[in-house]
Amino acid sequence: MKLEKSKLTGNQTVQISGSKSISNRLLILESLFKNINIGNLSNSQDTQLLKKALSENTGIVDIHHAGTAMRFLTSYYSIMEGKTTILTGSGRMKERPIKNLVSALKDLGAEIEYLENEGYPPLKITGKKITQTQVNVPANISSQFITSLLLIAGKLENGLEIHLVGEVTSRSYIEMTLDILTRFGIKNNFEGNIIKVEPYQIKNTSEAVHYEVESDWSSASYFYSICALGRETIHLKSFYRKSTQGDSTIAKIYQDFFGITTTYHEEEHKITLEPQQNFSFPEKIVLDMNDCPDIAQTLCVTAAALKIPFEISGLGTLRVKETDRLLALYNELKKLGTETEITDLTIKSISFGKPEDYISIRTYQDHRMAMSFAPYCLIGELHIEDEDVVEKSYPMFWKDLADILTK
Repeated sequence: MKLEKSKLTGNQTVQISGSKSISNRLLILESLFKNINIGNLSNSQDTQLLKKALSENTGIVDIHHAGTAMRFLTSYYSIMEGKTTILTGSGRMKERPIKNLVSALKDLGAEIEYLENEGYPPLKITGKKITQTQVNVPANISSQFITSLLLIAGKLENGLEIHLVGEVTSRSYIEMTLDILTRFGIKNNFEGNIIKVEPYQIKNTSEAVHYEVESDWSSASYFYSICALGRETIHLKSFYRKSTQGDSTIAKIYQDFFGITTTYHEEEHKITLEPQQNFSFPEKIVLDMNDCPDIAQTLCVTAAALKIPFEISGLGTLRVKETDRLLALYNELKKLGTETEITDLTIKSISFGKPEDYISIRTYQDHRMAMSFAPYCLIGELHIEDEDVVEKSYPMFWKDLADILTK
């Protein structure tokens, strides 16, 4: 896809669909407990794949590139008594480690086999009744492993107590899950490194719990980047001031480093992104993004486009996402003239030079690579390879982007 050098049209409004993170959690709970009514469900490919998997009664479930679905369904099928399921995915999915989650489930009494390589999908899962109540889990692994356990915890007759060992990564995502459980009526407690979830007490009512899904803050991050580079006002719907999404911290990050003020319109469930005039950009951005690693790519591209030195830490989980996102950033930022240095946990800029004459961004089957680099079209022309990867989380992205840009 060719993105010509463009300008941002001011005062445009974008409606982003429901959060993929929240939607996927709710779909698992809806399938387990039946009495949830979900509004503004995400239209992402990941969510649709999970919804399809939960609605089908088949022995083989292929979730393609949907990593969240792989993790959540591993625990889900583990407690489906009497049902055997082969859970598989794409070639890249078979390279994404799942051993920590499988080991935790096995410690609880689950029956799971690796069908190809030890520690990786595909999995053969034989559903059993789980009665164990405690499990130790490394705290620095993907928060989705922990959430996967939390989502089934209320279905276990004795509940579940998870002991997180070490420093917790992406705590905000765990807290989002617990907030959803609380709103649904599943009691829980998170103190220190111990999470306790009580078994769900069925209420004597046929009325379903309605949950209106807030729009996705990860998707909103790209429009913060567009606003930072285009310096015009953008309106986004449907977002709330008191969000449980960890990526809502994008509002503070972009205010602090790029002068983008967020105004909340409570009654309209709308936010306004407005660039501050004559904002003094920082000499350097130093930030720990341990709690919001999914928006690191967006931040790095914004900083590179504005030639602001950056040093971002807390990015250990990016190595095992859809691609090795740190290596992908290292490779693709070079095309913008930005040299970086990466470790297993960090990325920092080394120098800013002249962009390539023909910029073609590889996406590595990663939706966030495509969308995080797209705002650069406000600086210069670029090409995005395999642009359809955005369907994983934000199918309407290219249309929404085109609607707010002029050549």
